[in-house]
Amino acid sequence: MLHAIRMKLRAELEAPREARGFGTGWIAGTLALLAGATGLLLVLVLKHPGWLGVPELSLLRDHALFRPVLWAVVIAAYLLSILSLVLRPEKILGFAGMTVTLAATILGAVPGEPASAATPGGLFLGVDFFVLNVLFMGFLFVPLERFLALRPEQVLFREEWREDIFYYLVSSLFVQVLTFLTLAPSKAVIAVTGDWSAFRASVGALPWLVQVVAIMVLTDFAQYWVHRAFHRVPFLWRFHAVHHSARSMDWLASARMHFLEIIALRSLTALPMFVLGFSESALQAYLLIVYIYSAFIHANIRGRFGVLEEIFVVPRFHHWHHGIEREAIDVNFAIHFPLLDRLFGTHHMPDNRWPEGYGISGHPVPKGYWAQFLYPFRKG
Repeated sequence: MLHAIRMKLRAELEAPREARGFGTGWIAGTLALLAGATGLLLVLVLKHPGWLGVPELSLLRDHALFRPVLWAVVIAAYLLSILSLVLRPEKILGFAGMTVTLAATILGAVPGEPASAATPGGLFLGVDFFVLNVLFMGFLFVPLERFLALRPEQVLFREEWREDIFYYLVSSLFVQVLTFLTLAPSKAVIAVTGDWSAFRASVGALPWLVQVVAIMVLTDFAQYWVHRAFHRVPFLWRFHAVHHSARSMDWLASARMHFLEIIALRSLTALPMFVLGFSESALQAYLLIVYIYSAFIHANIRGRFGVLEEIFVVPRFHHWHHGIEREAIDVNFAIHFPLLDRLFGTHHMPDNRWPEGYGISGHPVPKGYWAQFLYPFRKG
């Protein structure tokens, strides 16, 4: 029965565009489900902040406005659920939104562990980070992809959207593990280069904007070669093929990356960023830039950017990296500056053309997160 309900709900979320219009109840039901799920997950975090919440987000959770805003979201989910039930002949979206909203309300009335139960340095899962991650990126890119769509027929809940949301979930829940493993090589280098302290101090004293630009250049240079290696070395390609298995390009597709590739790619490209002594504020600014930029270049956004296309990577440039055509194989490895591809002979940017499709010829990578996780280790 649960499987039948899940499939029915999935069919409603993936309903054709003509069944999603204003006044059909689809928008209200989808927003109700989103708001209800947000409320439920954040209530769980408030009940168990020690092992479900990211310590760095404790200031946000403890803010006086956090709980009133959270309950406003829950109330909105309840009202939207009712609206969807009234407007839509198929009631599954409204009932689903109502169910998660009631679950959030009931759990909110149950006492949880005190905030002091959180142990500094202890293990945790980033449930709140996942919620804020998806909400922030969704509110930023969903409107852009709706009004500036390269492929207007592509909808938010397109094929494979559930897999890509799960990639967001995994990388968010295990943000602590990923951060530890990503920083391990940098910490090892710093430990054996203690005599660089004067040099690091001089780097950290550079003008803030100079530091941010320098970080972008150095990390892009490192990532160019790591990225290129993942294409050229057969064993590494099997991991990177997971990222290229996406058959649709949008902000969600940017999250599709094998867990082990995330560790390898981030740890190697982070070396110059952390080892050379850049200031913490410059590092944080870059991390925000690259986080948004990665989604931007994958986004389903049309448009030409004039002279900026010569300086910065734009969606059309990176879409060609994911193109399924033969001409798109092993091109456009840079993430920030296409000059690197020009210098090393991998630049490809045909005038006024976009790829016809995305993915890998023959589509050898299976569907589903766990099948894709095991794919690099299977023979054949």
